[in-house]
Amino acid sequence: MARPVIGVCGPDKGGGPAWWFTALAVVRAGGRPVRITPKRPRQIHELDGLVLGGGADVSPETYGMEALDPGPKEKPKPTDLGLAIILLLLRWLFGLKFGPKRDPARDDLELHLLTRAMDKNMPVLGICRGCQLMNVHLGGSLHQDLRDFYEEHPQIQSVLPRKRILLQPQTRLAELLRARTVFVNALHRQAVNDVAPGLVVAARELNQVIQAVEHSENRFMLGVQWHPEYMPQSKRQQGLFQALVKAARD
Repeated sequence: MARPVIGVCGPDKGGGPAWWFTALAVVRAGGRPVRITPKRPRQIHELDGLVLGGGADVSPETYGMEALDPGPKEKPKPTDLGLAIILLLLRWLFGLKFGPKRDPARDDLELHLLTRAMDKNMPVLGICRGCQLMNVHLGGSLHQDLRDFYEEHPQIQSVLPRKRILLQPQTRLAELLRARTVFVNALHRQAVNDVAPGLVVAARELNQVIQAVEHSENRFMLGVQWHPEYMPQSKRQQGLFQALVKAARD
């Protein structure tokens, strides 16, 4: 049986580590990943499923807001664990250093693909920025800067699963992860604010920041704020890619 073709969206510059780890997860799940960027687009009829990956902030203009000055940004703290060190180095070399803060060309490409994917009821997995893009596309808004939410709870910035989130009962995500609470990584400074019509909250942090959304009617349209591709050691997180590929095959 042919492997379902899964389009993995990313930027023209940077994004190498995210592509490699996402492609690995798709292959392990039984799919065939193809890389999509503004300079290397694909048509929706070439795909069986779609991954909207992480990266630059979604342009505030797409949800009717002005860009805020993000202020000084803390650098990720290195750890003595091998996987974290490798991921931090790769993201610094290929993503954080050369990637743009905003990428309007990528916004346009992914919004177009998402529109067509929804028309075809194609399975879609949104990761970090991709989760935010889903919400914006359907009429929701974003928190541009989450620092004010972490006055009582520490703001975790780590490629390791250090952030505890609560899954909402009777959601597809809770069914897939088979848990009420899980630990995930955190590399974002933005998140879903107003939830778009058609989406439901699937997970939150302890401070109520939304960590996942899913479509209430589409057969598989799930957005997570964390990076499951950077947790290849987790069977639960690999299960998200397995569910995507299964839906693409069906």
